[in-house]
Amino acid sequence: MIVSLRTNLTPEQFEMMSGTRGVELVDGDLKELNIGAESSCVSGELMFLTGKVIRAGNLGHIFPPDAMYQCFPLKPKSVRKPNVSFVRSGRFPNNRPPRGIIYIVPDLVVEVISPNDTYYDVEDKLNDYLLVKVPLIWVVNPDCRSVHTYLADGTVRRYTAEEELPGEPLFPGFRVRVADLFPAPLPTPPVEPA
Repeated sequence: MIVSLRTNLTPEQFEMMSGTRGVELVDGDLKELNIGAESSCVSGELMFLTGKVIRAGNLGHIFPPDAMYQCFPLKPKSVRKPNVSFVRSGRFPNNRPPRGIIYIVPDLVVEVISPNDTYYDVEDKLNDYLLVKVPLIWVVNPDCRSVHTYLADGTVRRYTAEEELPGEPLFPGFRVRVADLFPAPLPTPPVEPA
């Protein structure tokens, strides 16, 4: 369950706080994120798969879910933390990520839906990313075993488990079967007779 706490913080105050892992700042208020084992597993798999391509091509920087973004001019008191994010090489000064909050729009945002996420909360985050024209957004739904992709030009596409998710325009040649993003059920061990 998402818990909100009215605080009226600035991004700078939020950045200085301890204990904000798994918490975002939305319009000045602290908002606890839903984090589950399955969504963490899927996020890790996506980081691993895209990370190999990013490192091999020296394409940029990939970030886990504790990276903080304040790149929302219409929401100056909001700091979002996508499950996975990517910033192309050459966009940071000296090609080095900042020590704290990232103030530029990421090139890729991945949101993996957790069991207690509400439709409203997912749509609110998606809307924030769309308004700042994130070039590529992946919304991953483990229950449906699908991925919705959103491009800055307004193109939206749904990929099902048996389809391949492409990395274009950011990762040319990258393709992964959507089903491979999700943990396979482990076999049930046999029950020994008593």
